[in-house]
Amino acid sequence: MRIIVTEDYQSMSRKAAMMVAGQISLKPDSVLGLATGSTPIGLYQELIKMYQAGDLDFSKVRTFNLDEYYNLSADDPQSYHYFMYDNLFNHINMKPENVSILDGMASDFDRECREYEKAIRDCGGIDLQILGIGVNGHIGFNEPDSALNVYTALVDLTDDTINANSRFFDSPDLVPRKALSVGMGVILRARRIILLASGENKAEAIRETVSGLVTTNTPSSFLQLHPDVNLIIDKAAASLLDGELIRSV
Repeated sequence: MRIIVTEDYQSMSRKAAMMVAGQISLKPDSVLGLATGSTPIGLYQELIKMYQAGDLDFSKVRTFNLDEYYNLSADDPQSYHYFMYDNLFNHINMKPENVSILDGMASDFDRECREYEKAIRDCGGIDLQILGIGVNGHIGFNEPDSALNVYTALVDLTDDTINANSRFFDSPDLVPRKALSVGMGVILRARRIILLASGENKAEAIRETVSGLVTTNTPSSFLQLHPDVNLIIDKAAASLLDGELIRSV
């Protein structure tokens, strides 16, 4: 696990964008796993700038998103489908047929999840997976639990996650209690992983991710088992780490 500490959120976003751009430059038909939430917005803004400057071409890129809220339609402003188009896809030359996002309104969720995983396999797997992290160590919507959520599935959200996500809704009561989420097994099969974290409220989760026990109580700790993980985090998120583990940029 490589840990890169940046001065602030903007530096974190630029560093991550450079890595994503490098991946696409080396393999124009890369398969990217993408995350939502406030953390990757800066990354997406930097990628848009690169595209607009003529430095990046997304025409052959294929993407798979990590998750989607249960019972929210794609045109709901709070859906992750809407988020991705609003924050990235509408501003670059992604082909709609190359975008895959779980359907929160699917009539058969088991089938939706099975077909989503098959589509990832049929593409040859994820080349580069972007991750955020929750204050409780969740990645995607793989929440702390007594057992690991290996496969893509409809999952229950914890109170911590519901409370954290309530800032995006008019009322906490409007936050969905369930979501479709790519499983940890799918995430760990990605060839490369970039995890982003910003802010002091993520410091404890980052410490447990890096040096805690590998446990289902902290799903992100399973990243310790992956051979190619880059943690790109700002100083606040790194505040509880041993200085010998990290390098600053």
